[in-house]
Amino acid sequence: MHWIALQPTPEAPATGASDVPGAEAALVDAHSAWAWWALQFTPLVARIESALVLEVSSSERLFGGSDALLDQLLKPNWPLALVEYAQGATSLIAYGRLQCASNASDGDECHGGDAARGLPADALPLPTLVAARPHLPTLARLGLANWGQLRALPRGGLVRRFGPGLVDALDCAYGQRAEVYPWLTLPDVFDAPLELLSSVESASALLFGARRLLAQLQLWLRARQRGVLGLELLWELDARRSNALHVDAHHTGGAQGRLVLRTAQPTQDMQHLARLLGEQLAQVTLPAPVLHLRLRSLQTQPMAGESISLLPDDVRHGDSLHQLLERLSARLGPQHVRRATLHADHRPERMQQWRAATELPLVGIGKGLVLATKSGANHAHSTRASGLIGLDDTARMTLYPSWLLAIPLRLTTHQGQPQYEGGPLALVAGPQRVEAGWLDGPAHCALRDYYVARSAVAGLVWVYCERLGAQRMAIAPEAQTCWYLHGLFA
Repeated sequence: MHWIALQPTPEAPATGASDVPGAEAALVDAHSAWAWWALQFTPLVARIESALVLEVSSSERLFGGSDALLDQLLKPNWPLALVEYAQGATSLIAYGRLQCASNASDGDECHGGDAARGLPADALPLPTLVAARPHLPTLARLGLANWGQLRALPRGGLVRRFGPGLVDALDCAYGQRAEVYPWLTLPDVFDAPLELLSSVESASALLFGARRLLAQLQLWLRARQRGVLGLELLWELDARRSNALHVDAHHTGGAQGRLVLRTAQPTQDMQHLARLLGEQLAQVTLPAPVLHLRLRSLQTQPMAGESISLLPDDVRHGDSLHQLLERLSARLGPQHVRRATLHADHRPERMQQWRAATELPLVGIGKGLVLATKSGANHAHSTRASGLIGLDDTARMTLYPSWLLAIPLRLTTHQGQPQYEGGPLALVAGPQRVEAGWLDGPAHCALRDYYVARSAVAGLVWVYCERLGAQRMAIAPEAQTCWYLHGLFA
């Protein structure tokens, strides 16, 4: 058996942690975070007082041996929380060596550091055995100072004098009795609170506390091997100091604010999430000081593996596309960063829609991106025949124009022939019949025949005539067919 005992120290983050991204945020609950992290290496993780004990004998081979396992267990989290550790054949020996290494001084029986971590079980001081602590004054009067001296006493006398618990603890410590603990498990949902040291009146200042919660979230995501897609930051307001809130604090216990953050792809990048939180918090006005924060995961997804190229030219630098879009949306507003999305409709003007870029995943979406301004408006749409979805093979093979007018331009006619740019149009291909929009009402129903026409001035254009107009002309010859210009070929 091989046990490892861990105990986070108050000195977090570690010295020199500023060189590690995100290390400036100390963990909110270092004990829980280390427990989550340890569960990646073994399912046998338990808590003894303020320390964690791990049984790793069955996991050593998977991680390349005991030394390699210890390196992978400890080094990634040292920048966020310092930890003392010790090893032993049983959990109580490992925990006893850890206590001796953490609390010993030069005048004590054992010394700290590597010497304490290598002490034999018989030499461990009695205070490091949890079951012996209630009886330390009596044991000291008997002249007992370490585990070996206590174990040398007759078992029957120990049981009669101190009860069976002390003898059972000795048996567990020396491997003569099975060690049974309530094993820790990883929570399915991340939900961590944080009590602020002082009330915060600026929303931007909440980012400091949010970074600590994000550091805790990162360890939870790593332990579950998942990425976050949605999370929410909650804060509790001190309604008694707010003149703007009409909150009955006696009944509600204060008011809450909420900020929801979503990403296009699952991520464990806390720097990116911190930037998004900073952008959104900068737009929030707090009606009252904030006393408590809480970070909660809304949606997560397993992280997919990624193959990294050995060629330097293939190594990606900087933010990815979805991170850039999310930062722009947080800063400008989601309504000002839009993507062209395909829509299954036979009417050309409805084959694509402009939606907020952060509402949709980046897979299977057209490559168009528009940064909309307050005064700008789209006067034309770009279409591509290769990207149409939900249409039949005939529609896919149709030659669509590269530029589509947002509002079709009505053309004049002369002797039934459409005119454009002062000259007649020669129909060179068509018709392509479109009948759609019946369910949208008469105003949106489209009954059209499309043609590719040639203009002596503008070149190839895309025009259509309304079928109802042609039927009216057949019934009443004095009626004229309505022709429209709908697209231009580049």
